Amino acid sequence: MNKIELVFATHNRNKSEEVNKILGNDMFQIKDLNSIGISTEIEETGKTLEENARIKSDYVFKQTGKDVFSDDTGLEVYALDMEPGVYTARFAGPQCDANDNMDMLLKALENIDDRRARFRTSISLILNGQYHTFEGIVEGRIALDKLGEEGFGYDPIFIPESFDKTFAQISMEEKNRVSHRNRALKEMKLFLLHG
Repeated sequence: MNKIELVFATHNRNKSEEVNKILGNDMFQIKDLNSIGISTEIEETGKTLEENARIKSDYVFKQTGKDVFSDDTGLEVYALDMEPGVYTARFAGPQCDANDNMDMLLKALENIDDRRARFRTSISLILNGQYHTFEGIVEGRIALDKLGEEGFGYDPIFIPESFDKTFAQISMEEKNRVSHRNRALKEMKLFLLHG
């Protein structure tokens, strides 16, 4: 059986690695933007995760004509009206890093007991010129402090439901089994394999 070839519209090697592990290399050949020579940072100007995912897949499809998927993920905190949401990566400002974002979020929740939150991933797939959307959600809560060395982004402060450890305290394999991106990718994989 021929492998399904897809471009993953990201420059982020962590995400690329995670996606390859989840989809498995036996049925798919996934190339990220680095490996197809697109160095442009695609601006995410959408008002929703879905819009941002579509902007990225649109851009790559227009440049290459190849089947492509992209994702956008947001951390949605119930007590903060589902923020940071679409601003997850730049919650503390455009020049800030993951630590600044986590510090700001922990500060915003300082005197709040309701620490329920969820990670939500939206995937936009363009296959044979047709658009398809997939979503994955993992519920959980925000820890009181940063814990763990694994993962990236907000992983050190997010405790997924039915766990007592943050994403940064569990192995990549464990995280991939329950993660929002995993759930969205599995939906996409089912669609690609079975229609």
